[in-house]
Amino acid sequence: MRLDKYLGDHNLGTRKQIKEYLKNGRCTVNGIVAVKPDVHINELSDEIAFDGKVLSYARFHYFMLYKPAGVVSATNDKRNVTVLDLLKEENLKNLSPCGRLDIDTEGLLLITDDGVMIHNLLSPKKHVDKVYEVHIAHELSEEDIKRLTDGVDIGDKNDDGSVKPTLPAVVTQKERDNDGNPVIELTIHEGRFHQVKRMLEAVGNEVLFLKRLSMGPLFLDEKLAPGEYRALTDEEIKKLSKN
Repeated sequence: MRLDKYLGDHNLGTRKQIKEYLKNGRCTVNGIVAVKPDVHINELSDEIAFDGKVLSYARFHYFMLYKPAGVVSATNDKRNVTVLDLLKEENLKNLSPCGRLDIDTEGLLLITDDGVMIHNLLSPKKHVDKVYEVHIAHELSEEDIKRLTDGVDIGDKNDDGSVKPTLPAVVTQKERDNDGNPVIELTIHEGRFHQVKRMLEAVGNEVLFLKRLSMGPLFLDEKLAPGEYRALTDEEIKKLSKN
């Protein structure tokens, strides 16, 4: 990799600025000052430092975001704040959200530039578990729970026009919230449009609050507040890569 590209990937400036930085001796390669932008380096084994700080290279980048309500799961939007706007301190090149959460839904969202991982997590064939905390308008009956766990008709159709029910879900009843509303934990294995809301509507209920707690082996960090994010740990990346 060219040195100027490597520095550019670290969001250190434009190509013109980086050329000037190098001319001023601000970068070293294995301890030796490098002044030419077209010098080739091994990004995996060479030690590259800028202003004395060693830079680490990662082929892909992974961030866990606690998406707050009111923010859209998009890379850009002319009217609303996007999830990438919340990561403005990072090099946003090629980053995108892995799937979408509705604008009024909060919780776990993976942001990455690893296209293969995004595909594997979202592929309908993979049936990756997604767990949600769902506050609802009224208590579910035993019949409601059975319909949700067996698979419910939310209006989708197969190619032949037949009803396409949701895959069997897992419903766990939790303690009521501070307003006295029933709370359930719902595990689904698909990612259809407005799926959780449509599932509850199909059994005559209404979602009042929705928060994603986990996606596959990745769990929302309880230390994160809405709008905060952190890089994934090596262990988390390893687990996700096995999907």
